[in-house]
Amino acid sequence: MSTPISSFGREAAAAIARSKNEPAWLVAWREEAGQLATELNLPKPEKLPLTRWTLDQYGANRPGQTVASAADLPAPIAALLPEEKNGALIVQHNSSVIFTQLPEELKAQGVILTSLEDAARNHEELFRKHFMTAYTKDEHKLAAVHAALWNGGVFLYVPKNVEIAAPIQALLFADDAEATFMPHVLVVADTHSRVTFVEQVASTLGETSSTLLHNSAVEVFAKAGATVQYAAVHQLDDSAIDIAYRRAILDNDARIEWIVGDLHNGNAITDTKSVLKGNGSTSDSKIISIGTGKQRMSLTTQAVHFGLSTESDMITRAVMKEEATAIINGVTKIEKGATKSNGQQTERVLMLSPKARGDANPILLIDEDDVKAGHAASVGQVNAEQIYYLMSRGISRSEAERLIIHGFLDPVVSEIPLEGLREQLHRILERKLG
Repeated sequence: MSTPISSFGREAAAAIARSKNEPAWLVAWREEAGQLATELNLPKPEKLPLTRWTLDQYGANRPGQTVASAADLPAPIAALLPEEKNGALIVQHNSSVIFTQLPEELKAQGVILTSLEDAARNHEELFRKHFMTAYTKDEHKLAAVHAALWNGGVFLYVPKNVEIAAPIQALLFADDAEATFMPHVLVVADTHSRVTFVEQVASTLGETSSTLLHNSAVEVFAKAGATVQYAAVHQLDDSAIDIAYRRAILDNDARIEWIVGDLHNGNAITDTKSVLKGNGSTSDSKIISIGTGKQRMSLTTQAVHFGLSTESDMITRAVMKEEATAIINGVTKIEKGATKSNGQQTERVLMLSPKARGDANPILLIDEDDVKAGHAASVGQVNAEQIYYLMSRGISRSEAERLIIHGFLDPVVSEIPLEGLREQLHRILERKLG
């Protein structure tokens, strides 16, 4: 049974935490977040009235059935995983993590991969030092609700000087529209470590009158000299609302690479932000999205420069069909004292229908003189000259348009670090563009 957020608060949050036998300090923490949820306002993305969205249902705790091996995973979940399932893998089904697999050689190096709920109990020091310090519970109502109700989730710790060659995978899956589905991913990459993390969020909800609220968060902490490549693909049903706030905090000479396919079928808010705190830190963000039907989306990418000689690059590409609307914001902020920094951004939108709408808003906020910053933005239709050229080579108009669109999105698709997921991404694109 779903409960309106308007009736949700301090006591309800504490009761949920106690029902899961969480530590007393976490019960109190959730209790405080529950109180904030009754006091804070919703975020106010530009030209997107969230008061019209169904954000007042948070669902009920519906844990999945734990399994002992990847071979025992439910068929809909197994179908979303690559054929090779021997690597590091964690799976959440509705409200809980049901399977975790970490190769022995990584365990021997001190790598930790577990549910966030387990980390709160068994890795308290690391958890409390980092959890919801980059994305805080007092930012707005959605953040407070997430802080009070997060479940399952992923905790990954990579020790100093450890370099993990194969991607670590997380599959977050829902098939119950009335489940509380609010995973939180927390990645801590210690000094001079290297890791690739692949997050896949998917649902199979079938016919339902309920709205699944996927209110999620990602926090990445890259310590001095660490490199984190974070790839995410979201493909939820149109009866779900996708809320995804992603944050990275970078120390000296650290690097984050965001590779994101926001391919959800319903309304969505995503906000991907890199905070370049340390000198010489770098951020590279590549994001694609496809809007169909009557989708409403707000897609924001941000880079905030504090350190000296920091660099950020942001590329967002969106394709809008039918009556879909997307507000795409790129924000580069260079703080006073961040000398020799360089921030670049590009937002491009392809419109495939006269009723579709895409707004590209590049924003530069510069408080320092000795820096470089630039932006490019465009909103338009498929290039007629490119179509004519391809048709002159014997290619049909529809196939020419398909090739141009795939080429438009390829800078992100080609960067997905798992071949199986790249192939799956191509299938999603074909379905959404078909």
